[in-house]
This record gives sequence, structure tokens and C-alpha cells, in this order.
Amino acid sequence: MNSVELAIFSGRLNAICEEMGFALQRSAMSPNIKDRLDFSCALFDAQGYIFAQAAHIPVHLGSMAYAMKDLVSAFSWDEGDALVLNDPFKGGTHLPDVTVVAPIFVDGKLRGFVANRAHHANIGADAAGSMPLSSSAAEEGVLISPQKLMERGEFNHDLVRRLASIESSENGELASLPADFLAQLSANRVGLQRLQAYIQEIGPRTFDAGVEALNNYGYEVTKKALEKLPQGSARFTDYLDDDGFGARDIPLCVEVSIKKARLSLSFEGSSEQVAGNLNCPLSVTVASAFYVLMCLLPDYVPSCQGVFDCLEVSAPKGSVLNAKEGSAVAAGNVETSMRVVDLILGALSELGVEIPSASQGTMNNVALGSKQSEKKWDYYETLGGGMGAGPRYSGLSAVQAHMTNTLNTPVESLEMHYPLRILSYALRRGSGGSGEKYGGDGLIREYQFLTPTEVTLLTERRTHRPWGLHGAEAGKAGENYVNNEMVAGKYKATLLAGDVLRVETPGGGGFGSA
Repeated sequence: MNSVELAIFSGRLNAICEEMGFALQRSAMSPNIKDRLDFSCALFDAQGYIFAQAAHIPVHLGSMAYAMKDLVSAFSWDEGDALVLNDPFKGGTHLPDVTVVAPIFVDGKLRGFVANRAHHANIGADAAGSMPLSSSAAEEGVLISPQKLMERGEFNHDLVRRLASIESSENGELASLPADFLAQLSANRVGLQRLQAYIQEIGPRTFDAGVEALNNYGYEVTKKALEKLPQGSARFTDYLDDDGFGARDIPLCVEVSIKKARLSLSFEGSSEQVAGNLNCPLSVTVASAFYVLMCLLPDYVPSCQGVFDCLEVSAPKGSVLNAKEGSAVAAGNVETSMRVVDLILGALSELGVEIPSASQGTMNNVALGSKQSEKKWDYYETLGGGMGAGPRYSGLSAVQAHMTNTLNTPVESLEMHYPLRILSYALRRGSGGSGEKYGGDGLIREYQFLTPTEVTLLTERRTHRPWGLHGAEAGKAGENYVNNEMVAGKYKATLLAGDVLRVETPGGGGFGSA
């Protein structure tokens, strides 16, 4: 393929991923998927190597790219199969993120896989919103080990009953397969139809050659980009605030090495895993590293295995960045992944790479709901904050940064679906760090509950502020309040009708002396 043909090939594949996302969004029932867009779609070759993705959520996509090869090699595949999983240590991230994988067959031969991952606000945890303040994986919901949900076009009815029980009716009778699972199956069906048609249009040999050319191109461009950066090694340390179970100032350490065509990251020296759920499987740590690598490349570089081949990541087993199976990991996917990005960027700055200051460094997780059978509901959202400033620009305000790429849930949708009111939704002015370029401001979101509501907050950067660079100030730390009284970054309570929760998110760090 010449360069024009390769660009068209890559564009067609990415468009298939985008269409899968539209199908998922339009057919899902939960605001978490249809309004916040907390999902991702990607394509993989027959060995499980990524070759296309939509511009969805980095922590989803990087972890899928890391784990898919081992996942698909563990099964035999037939047309009409669909695999489902959420096990963080067998290809997942945390339990609410459910992945559905389907094989692509053309003329009877396996040609690849379509996959999507979506966040389910109810995955069977005792805590509303299924993002608990937990100390074991068993507290975080229903664990789905990798298994066939469909086999040769037929449902696995035992598994369907188990998944249906997550949203069982009040009298205990099993409902049908939850709507968001069906939406994920539908999205994959769209991907299968479009990719099968495209392969038949251009021919299997041309398709295989295109995937190979795409990987070679990704590798060569990544190699050249890394060779232009300062060569050598640098270390950096950052800290998580606390785990909610007594551990505080939890160190994360990285040594970054750039040598020609390889970015190597060693997280030796990072904290051992903690009692709380800030732990993450290695796949999440790798996803953060892959995201940073993509940020160092030109924006036209495809997200493919060729890029991944230029990345090397290691973390001690049993550390907070490579936790042992069974560990609590609900917040590792959302909070620790964000801090790993700050950590790597800080080391790159020490090495002399031009990078922005720290962004808010948290997803500000808010899980809400009620487990009372007559008024059962679950809701979960993340909140934006300030982005770090760079050498030529100030940081953006009130946006999702780095490892999340979701939207806010519109106030109208939130109030229509759930018994609460949003009293304020505003910029947190002055929260960005000052400097020659200012860090972006965080936001304020204030909830008033109309009925008793279980609330769980999993938030970071409430103690350790987002750092500035080259003499600039750090962004302000985030703050959480209940009825105007400050509460901890990790918080769980049942609030009464009329109570008010206010979350003030961190600002980004400034850049350069004012």
C-alpha cells in the first residue's frame, strides 16, 4: 500500500469503531453509557493485536490492547461466538467495566476480533453505584471470568441467568439479560457486519497486507519520534493521598528510559499494594503508559501494535501498580491510572522532554443510589477538573483529562432519571495554579437528594496538589462537602432527603514563573 491507500485503510477501520460506538450509545439504556459515553470500541487481528480504535477512553483501550492476545489465545472460536468478562486480572480493569469480544470470520477463516468495553453502574456490589469503598474484590460486585456468552449464535442460558440476577426484580424472579449487555452485543454485531463487508470488498490478502503495513508504519513513526527526544533515564516520585483504610501518602515511583526506538518504564520502588481499592492490575498501569506514549507522537499515528512494540513496562508483583489477584481494584482503574500519567510525565520533564504541568490527577468518582427494593437505583459519574498549563498555552478548565474521555451527564437527564437535584454546576474560579501560563480551573457540582441516598466518593488530589512546572504554582487541591462540612476524599454515608453534597474538583498546575 502507498501512503494514500494506507490512510484510507486506517480511516475506514477507525470509522467502523466509531460506528460501533454510536450503536452502543443509541441502544444502551443507562445514562452512564448513553449520556456520559463511558465505553470504548476497538478492532484486533486474529492473534489479538490491536489495529484500530475509536477516540474513546484511554484506560479502556490501552488495557484491552495489552490483554487481548492472551485472552483470545485461551479459547477456540466459531462464528457466532461472543465472549464476556470483567475480571481485572484476566483481561479486564475493574468489575464495572464489562468487555464483550466477538470473532470475525470471512470465508470460514478467522480474520480478527471486534471488542467493546462499557461501564455498568450496577455490577452487583452491595454499595449503590458499584464503586464501593472496598478492601477486597469480593466487595466490588459480580466477577465474570472470561467465558462464552454466546456460542455459535446461541446464548449460554446459565450465564444469562447469572447476569440477569444482577438486576433481578423485587420478588426475586430473574429478568432478561440487562439492556446494556444487549447493547454491547449489538455494537459488536455492527462491527462484524461492517468489517466483514470491507474485507470482502478489498479481499483478505489486501486486508492482511494493510494491517501489516499499518503496524510497520506505526512502529517506524514511533521510532523516529522517540529518537528525536532527549535520550537517557530519569526518576520521579508522586504520591496518592490515601486509600480510605489508613494508608496515607502512598508513593508511586518510576524510572523512565528513552533509548532510540524504545520507551522503557520501571515502577520499582512504588508502594506495596494497599488495603483499599487504589490497587490496579498491570494492564491498567500499561494503559497509562501507552496513553503517554501516544501523547508524544504526532496525532496522525494510528493506535496499533506497532506503536505498542516500542513500549516496555515493568512493576513489582504485589505492588499497588501490579496487584495480586483478588485485591480491591475499583479505584485503581480510575484514580491510580490518572496518577501514573502524572508520574510518567513528571519523569519525562526531568529528562528534558517538553510536557505540560500536572492536570487534576483524579476522576472525582461519585457513586449514588439506593438498595431499597421498592426504590432501587444506581448511578455513577466522574467529574472534570483543571488541565495543566504548557509552555505555549494555559490549561483548559472543567474538562476530563488524560485517562478518561467521558462527558458529563446533563443536568436534565440526571434529574429526570433519579431522585435528586443539581443545585449548582459551575467553574471553580481561581483553582488553577498561577504562572506565566495558568492552570485550568476545576468545577463545582452540588447535589441535593430528594430521598435517602447511599453516597460513595473515591477522589484524589485532596492532599497532594497537582504540581506546576518551572516556577509555577500547583493547582488547588479538591474538596468535598456534605451540608457545608468538609468530608474525606474517600467517603461513604447514607444521606437523608434534603442533604447536600458538594464536590469541588482540583485545578491544574501552572507553567513558568509569572
